[in-house]
Order: sequence, then structure tokens, then C-alpha cells
Amino acid sequence: MTNLRSLPTRARGTPLWQTISRQTNRFSTSSRRYSYADTLPNLKIGVHTRATANVKESLAWGTKIVGGVKPGVEGEHLGLPVFPSVRAAQEKAKPDASAIYVPGNQTAQAIEEAIEAEIPLVVAVAEHVPIHDILRIHSMLQSQSKTRLVGANCPGIISAIGKCRIGFQPLPCFSPGNIGIVAKSGTLSYETVASTTRAGLGQSLCISMGGDVLAGTNFVDALEIFKDDPDTEGIILVGEIGGTAEGDAAEWIKDYRQRTANPKPIMALVGGLHAPPGRIMGHAGAWTALGEPGAQDKYNALERAGAVMVNHPEKFGEGMRSLLANRSRAYNTAPSSTRNQKRGLHTMRRVSVENRRGMLPMNQSRLLFVKQFQAVDMLREKSIPVHEKAPSETDAFLCLTVNRTTLSPCILASPAADFAPSGTRRFPFAYTTADFRSGKDQIIHSIASHLQIPKTVQKNLAELVEALWQIFKEKEAYLLEVRIGLSPEGSLEARGARFGFDDAALRSSGRQGNVHQLRNPAEEVHEEVEAEKDGIVYVKYGLHDDNELTQLVNGAGLAMNTVDALTIHGGHCANFLDTGGKATSETVKSSFRIITSDSRVKAIFVNIFGGLTRCDMIAEGIIMAFRDLKMRVPVVVRLRGTNEEQGQQMIAESGLPLHAFDSFEDAAKKVISLAGGNPSDC
Repeated sequence: MTNLRSLPTRARGTPLWQTISRQTNRFSTSSRRYSYADTLPNLKIGVHTRATANVKESLAWGTKIVGGVKPGVEGEHLGLPVFPSVRAAQEKAKPDASAIYVPGNQTAQAIEEAIEAEIPLVVAVAEHVPIHDILRIHSMLQSQSKTRLVGANCPGIISAIGKCRIGFQPLPCFSPGNIGIVAKSGTLSYETVASTTRAGLGQSLCISMGGDVLAGTNFVDALEIFKDDPDTEGIILVGEIGGTAEGDAAEWIKDYRQRTANPKPIMALVGGLHAPPGRIMGHAGAWTALGEPGAQDKYNALERAGAVMVNHPEKFGEGMRSLLANRSRAYNTAPSSTRNQKRGLHTMRRVSVENRRGMLPMNQSRLLFVKQFQAVDMLREKSIPVHEKAPSETDAFLCLTVNRTTLSPCILASPAADFAPSGTRRFPFAYTTADFRSGKDQIIHSIASHLQIPKTVQKNLAELVEALWQIFKEKEAYLLEVRIGLSPEGSLEARGARFGFDDAALRSSGRQGNVHQLRNPAEEVHEEVEAEKDGIVYVKYGLHDDNELTQLVNGAGLAMNTVDALTIHGGHCANFLDTGGKATSETVKSSFRIITSDSRVKAIFVNIFGGLTRCDMIAEGIIMAFRDLKMRVPVVVRLRGTNEEQGQQMIAESGLPLHAFDSFEDAAKKVISLAGGNPSDC
């Protein structure tokens, strides 16, 4: 694969796509079929990349921004042109990439404009993009071979070597180097970057997969880029619960190591090892759906494939430096036929993940589940016969949901009354062309065959699937589960249902208000509802002992990993709390108010990585909260990132019973001991 950093300047008037076609040798005039995979080289940003964005800091860093887009407006900003449309920007500035900073309700439209203008790389950073908007976008992406999407719900992509940032990553953390990083979590990626910078390794290219359900670029895509990149000598992968991307990456790593004489060392982390089952942990995609592997399964798969696992991102730097040294020695001393990556580093104590606390009733903070009677009413409105009854051995299971691998809708079918992994088959289909009304669709025949449904009722099956499909689209559902069986008359009927709906449709776009009015916050955990009002994601864990500690973190991935690492060190967390990547002093104060309302809490751990958030501002919020709330619970503060020295100094000089650290290990041991526990070494 050609290194696109060496692309020459395009001749005036030459179409952008023709230039990339010639330089990459990936696209020709042959009759072969083009696909979305052909856009992988577009990820190789660098000094050559011309981007449309509006970021003063990126300009100062060296990113070649050629302008911005504001619909219907033509002018100038920061000495650069403002274009009235993406099409106009493409025609006049010939950009290689476009950064989309619009809110979630406008993101899909902006991506669509970029696809139509054939912009090679599109980076979408917005959170709360409605899932059905993204399903439609992915149906477009899969039908073309010119535009590559990174995101949404991610900080972007950045080349430290090429001084090109397309996104909002905290630039002080980055330094030119030789480590390629791909991550779902923004804050965990910043921690990883900072660790490799402190170790003197630096970064080559950092790609954000993002925390949404459907990602434009996944782990395998990034690994394909890193393996052939001459600037990348080591690879780091940061995953979390939800989806199958980590398992796909494990298969890729296994194959890569088997066919490569001296493979690049790979390290990895999986967040959410101790996440409560079924809960959404901050990121829209951070929850384990039916049939998906759990966090421990992902961890095991990556380790078996040859990735060296860590329990906290601050261990990546020194760990990777050791692996690179081992690789160099192995390459220089071993025969060429036996040169291989050596696994001389083990940085995570093996801990079995089990449900060690009585869990509170499950509810989803970013996915609305309606009651069964409400779900079956929706089926009746579509003229589907319903006879609610207890499960029986003759029942079967159908589910219409989203397939995170095919990036499309998917039907799951099981001949058992409940989801049974061994007997369940998946039937993905296109979002834009599905039509099950006639019953002639091959998927209907395949489902009927798998469930052994008689031909006499296949028409009923088609009607049911079509009804589910209509509900799925019309009400912007994410998960529609139905238990089905044969009536005494021999017709197909629904016997139970569980429906879940995407709340981003309401949260960012104001759609589906009627559906979301079915939610009853009075039946939910009070603290979680209160936190939601302030934009805080709070998950209250069940009772454990009287030596509980709580954590306050900025960023979903970092919050999950903090719970994991504290648990591994012997702590018992009372909650998960994500202030959001843009935490302010006010959100910190609100977070303290919520967590101190829990009488079980004996100590508080504040773990902040200052990216967009400045550590001095967080320190101000902590001090303000301590005084205003008259707190008596001891607080341990770990501040890293932007203005970390100022923040730590403010904590140290506050005169309050606050304990400041920069090392996670030291901070974790301190807060566990303050909570009455016995911290263990890992």
C-alpha cells in the first residue's frame, strides 16, 4: 500500500479522484467491482492532506485547512474562504478531507453531501446521531468506492508525523513517533497517546473508531493501514464492550502473526470488564447485545491472538518500548524463518469477571424499552394476531435489530422460545431496499426453513416480519424481539414482545416524541434520572460491602476502565459516572452532589484526563464542590493532560483534605485504603 503522505501536488483542473486513483494504484479502469474497502488508503492523512474545517488550533499546528462550509453563506474566516456548500468547496478548493462538526441532528445530511461531492475522507465527531440516520448513510457508503467515513461519535483522526489533525484531539499530548493507535474511546485514546509520548515513542497515526453502534471505520480497517505503514513500528488497540469489532481484530491479528516473519508488536486494552450486564455505559454503542461477546471474551480472544494486554493505558508506553526492544533483538539474532514477535511482557493480572454484587433492575439510559403491553399494542396496530401466554417448548424467537458487522438491519431467528446462541441464525438485509410484503423475499424462506415453519404459514411469517420492519423504521427502533408460536387453528401468532427504541432520535432531532412519552422516570433509579438532567451518565451499582468507593471520570471509556482497574486492585465501586468529555466545574459539582447522596460511599476517586477539559478548571470545580457541599468524604484526585501541573498545584494548596496524584497505580491504592479496603499490587 502506497504511503499517501508522498502524494505530489495535484495539477490544476485534475479531478481529485483521478489523482488518488493513479497514486494509490488501488483503482483502475478495469472491470473489477469497486467497494467501500477501496477507500481505506484515504485514512493515510499527513502533510499532503487538504481539509475543510474551521479550527484555529489545527491551523497553528500545521493542518492544511483550505476553508469551511456554512450553508448558503460565502465569505471568509481566519483568512480562509467560507463556501456555501460542500460541492462548492470540492470544486474550488479540491479538499482531500472534510471535518464535520455540526450537531447530531445535522450530521447525516452533512455526510451525505460529502459523499455526493466525492470527498475522499469524512470525519464526523458528533454524539447522539440517530441510528436510523446512520443506517441510511451506511447503505450509501457500501454502494460507492470514493468516500471513507471516520466516526461518528469520535474525536477524529490525527497524523502526528504529518501535522494533520482532523477532529478535536488535545494537541499537547501528541508527538511525532512510531506508534499507531486505534481506539473506540476518546479519553482512553488521549491517555494512550500521553503514555507513548512520555515513553519517548510518539505516534505515527491515530484513528478513532468512535463509540457509536455503527462505525465508519473499524479496528480491522485501521490494522490494515498500520501493518504496511513504514512509519508505524508498534500498534495499540483500545476496545470496550459492545459489538464484535474486537473479536474481528483478534482474528486479523492471529492471521497476521501466522503469515508474517517479524510482525509488529500489538498491545490492547478492553474497557468494561466489570460493567453491569445489559447497561449502556456512556457511549451509545457500549453495551452487549444478544449474541455479542462480552468484555472478558474480547480480552481472551485478543490475548490468544498474540496481543499483549494491559489493565490501564498509562502502561502502554513502557510496555510498547519493551516489546519494540525485544522485536529488534529477535530480528537481529533469529534466523529469518523463525523471526517473530516475542511476548515477554504481561501487565495484567488475570481476574475472573463475575457478578459479585446484587444488581439493581436493568434499565437503559440511552435506549428506551417499553412495557410488553405497549409492544404488543404496536403489533396489533399492524394487524398481527397476539395471544400473550407463558413460553412453551414449541415457541420460536425473532428479533429485528442492527448488525454492527454488516452495518445494516438484521433479523435474528432461533427455534427456541428465548435467544439461544447455538441455534440462532442472522439474516442481514439492506436498509433501503427491504420489502417483505409479498413473502417472496429469500430471507423469509430462509427464516422459515431455519425455524421449520410450515409452508402454510409462511405468508403469516412475511406479514409479521413486514410489520416489525414498519415499526422499526416508523418509530426508529433499535431492537424488536418477538416470541412466536402456532395457534390451535394453525396460524402464526405473537405471544410476547420486547421493543427498544433509539433515544438519539428524540435527544438530538426531536423525533419520536410519542414513543418516548411512554417512558416513566418514576420507575427508574432516582440518582440516574437526576444525573441525566445535567448531561451526566450515572449508573448505580448494587450493594456489596460497607467499604464502597465511587469514581468521577470524564469520558465513557475512561470511566469503564477506571472501574475495571479499581476492581482489579481490590476496590469495590458503588457506581459508574461519566461527566462527559467536556466536563466543566459545574458538572463536577453536580457529580459530587449525586455521588455523595449514596450513604455507602466511603471515598471518592476523581480520575480526569484533561483533553478539551483543562485540569485547572476541574481542580476549581472540585474545590468549589468540597466547600459548597460541605463534604466529609475523602477525595483522591488524579489529574493528567492539559494544565495538569496547575491543577495538581491548586489541589495541593487548597488546604482541603484532598489527595493529589499523577500516577494511576498510586491513586488507586490510596483511594481503596481510604475506603477501608486492602489494595493489591497488579
